[in-house]
Amino acid sequence: MTAPFTYQPGVDVGPLEDWPFDSPDGAYDILRGTPRASGRLDDGGPGHTTRTGIWRCTKGTFACTEQGDELMTVLSGRCTITIHATNQVLSLGPGDSAFLRDGARVTWDILDDLTKVFFAHNPCGY
Repeated sequence: MTAPFTYQPGVDVGPLEDWPFDSPDGAYDILRGTPRASGRLDDGGPGHTTRTGIWRCTKGTFACTEQGDELMTVLSGRCTITIHATNQVLSLGPGDSAFLRDGARVTWDILDDLTKVFFAHNPCGY
């Protein structure tokens, strides 16, 4: 049994590794600035259908295609996420949560360096 994870706003999340915007499945388009992403998987990942972890991104704007259903909670920073299919705009800050669907084309506008915790599921695996 895996120990429970604890994520709290304002608490250091520990070391993260670079997660470049180069996954062909994500179809990333940098639209403004030079956002840099980093992250860590705390559970799941390659060969699994679920994954849990931390993701951080610096200021900038990019479009991408979500690669699984994802529930996220912002720990620090601010962003807006525009869901292309509906033009719905989500404004998120510390403590806010959102759910994005697998395959959704979205635009992330990172207004202040953002850190989020996420749980993602893809029935075909990662």
